[in-house]
This record gives sequence, structure tokens and C-alpha cells, in this order.
Amino acid sequence: MTSSAPIPPAKVARFTAALPFGLSFVLIPLVWIGAIYGGFWVLLAPLCAWYLFTAIDVAVGLNTGDADLNTTEDQLFWYKLLTQIWVPLQFVALFGLLFYVSRAGHLNGWEKFGVMFGTGVMTGTVGIVFSHELLHQRNRFERALGDLLLAMVLYSHFRSEHLLVHHRYVGTPRDPVTARYNEGFHRFYPRVLRECWHSAFKAEAEMLGRKGLPWYSRRNPFWLYWGLQLGMLVLALVVGGWEGVLLFVVQAGVAIWQLEVVNYVEHYGLTRKHLGNGKYEHVMPRHSWNAAHKATNWLMINLQRHSDHHYKPDRRFPLLQNYSEDEAPQLPYGYPLMAMAAMIPPVWRRIMNPKVRHWRQMYYPEITDWSAYNKARNPLPR
Repeated sequence: MTSSAPIPPAKVARFTAALPFGLSFVLIPLVWIGAIYGGFWVLLAPLCAWYLFTAIDVAVGLNTGDADLNTTEDQLFWYKLLTQIWVPLQFVALFGLLFYVSRAGHLNGWEKFGVMFGTGVMTGTVGIVFSHELLHQRNRFERALGDLLLAMVLYSHFRSEHLLVHHRYVGTPRDPVTARYNEGFHRFYPRVLRECWHSAFKAEAEMLGRKGLPWYSRRNPFWLYWGLQLGMLVLALVVGGWEGVLLFVVQAGVAIWQLEVVNYVEHYGLTRKHLGNGKYEHVMPRHSWNAAHKATNWLMINLQRHSDHHYKPDRRFPLLQNYSEDEAPQLPYGYPLMAMAAMIPPVWRRIMNPKVRHWRQMYYPEITDWSAYNKARNPLPR
């Protein structure tokens, strides 16, 4: 009789290190509990994503350590598996919920809305963040998975906008999702919904134009985006009827809101120095807000290490490096709590405007007139 070989300690350690990033998977059963029991149970997913992980932040503190950049792709197996396996799980959960909720006689209209609101928190807080990770990878398989996640929330153009516009123009007026100083979220949100789609389409059309192709070329990824999104809507109709389509749109709207409020937080008021002739300095760590809070970085797979993401966009999330306060601006809390503050503009300005002014004095003391950089639609006294 032969015994199986023991698992090497290094493999066990890698699995153990990746495990906390799987805590976000708890949102799937929480949404289902809300659908089955109704009532206040529908609040479980939002309460977990917004408050529980923030409370855990308080308990476990910051993570300022860095992973070894010499880590190989093979050693990142468990981290990659988390982002890839989420895609079929979210697909089954989303359309299973549409089938169940559209037929659930024990749920009233508000409870059904609550279930899909929680589903949108799941597909936005986790699904879009995971799609962001997948779309930044170079292999087609992971990018295709990212496209599927975005189609599930009707926001496929995010791929083009993020890769072709945001990373190139972050911190400048040409980037729609860089929130201007004093621009409240409720003004930022409708502006970014309008401008992001336009800037994404324009970027793709310009790329095709440089190759001598018209915008309607089959190589324009917007055909793929529209096809995937239409397929998702048709599937929602098949599994849930017209009510299923309405519920699907509700969760997509919530997910998009979750994405854009995070975009609002990530670069609020931070601008790259204008060098003249339409040119700006290179993107540096100072142009993103960071948060080293441990639990919310588990939830959002290190998205809060945002400066390093802009420095190395295709660097996988477990390898993203932390930056000290001397190198990059720091948020007082993790993204979920900061997102809640953003919903109340006076609270947001009270917290963040002094930090922006300190950032300006720290990095750009030579600039005395910031009027050219203040592109807010609602100018307020400084």
C-alpha cells in the first residue's frame, strides 16, 4: 500500500496566501439568501460589501508589505483561478436569480428590487473589479472572460475607455473619469456616463482610421460589445420574461454606479502638470489615491494599490506594490467607506478638499494658480 506524496509546503503557503482574496465569493450565497427569505435579508450583500469589510479593516489594520516581483506565473495559479472561476459562478448566479426572482410569489416588488440591488452590488464590487483585472492581461482567454463580465452589466465599452483613454490621459481634462476638484459625485456621474461612451468609441474609431479602416469595420470591438450585451438581454428575457429584463437592467445599473463611484474616488482632484503645447508630465504614483486597508483590498483584489496599477497596468493584482505617504496620496479609509462619503458632497469635500490642497502644496509648490486645472462643473469656494 502506497501513501500519497505530501503537498510541498510552498504550494500550501501560496494557497493560504490567496485564500483571503476569495472572501468576496461570500456575496453569491448572501444574495441567494435574500432571494429565498426576502424581507430585510435582501440587505445582506450590500451590508457585507460596504460595512462588514470596512469593519474588518478596523480590526485587521493595514497591509504595507509587498509581494516578491520575481514571483512566476506558475506561482500565481490560485490568484488567477479566483478571477477566472468567478465568471461562470457569476453567470449562473445572475441568471439563476433572474429565473427564481421573476417567479417568486413570496417577494413583493420592493423585495425583488432589493434582491437585484444586492446582485448589482455583487456584479459591480466584485464582477467589474475582476473584469478589470482580466482585461489588463495579454492573453485572449482572460480578456474574453473580462468581456463576458462587462456584458453582464451592459458596460462593455469600459474595456476600450479604460485601456485606451483612462490609462493614457488620467489626471488630464481628456480623461472623463478623473473627477475634477470640487466636482460632486452627482454631477460627475451623468457626465461620465455620457463622456465615457463617446471617448471609448472615438478612441476605437481613431485606431481603425490609422489603419485605413472605417469605424464600422468588423474589427471595431463595439460590434462584439453590442452583440454580447444583446445576447445577455435576450437570455434575461428567456429565463425571466420582460420582468427578467427589467430586473437584469436594475442590477446592471447598480453595478455601473458601483464602478463609477470607485472611479470618482480613485483620482479625485489629482492632476498631472501641464508642460505646454498640450503635453503633460508622465503618470506617476502621486496621481492616484491609495488605501492599504487589508480587508477591503481582499474584497477588491488590491485595486486600492492604484498607483502601482497605473505604473504597471498588466501587473497581476497579488504583485501590486504599496506606496508610502511620501510617494503617493493616501485615503483615510478604504474605497467602500469613501464611496459612501462621496454620496454626500459636503461630507466628501470636508474630507478630501484639504487633502487635495495639501497634495498640491507637497508636489507642485511652484504652481500658484490652479484655475486652469479646476475643471469642475460646479465651482465652489476653495
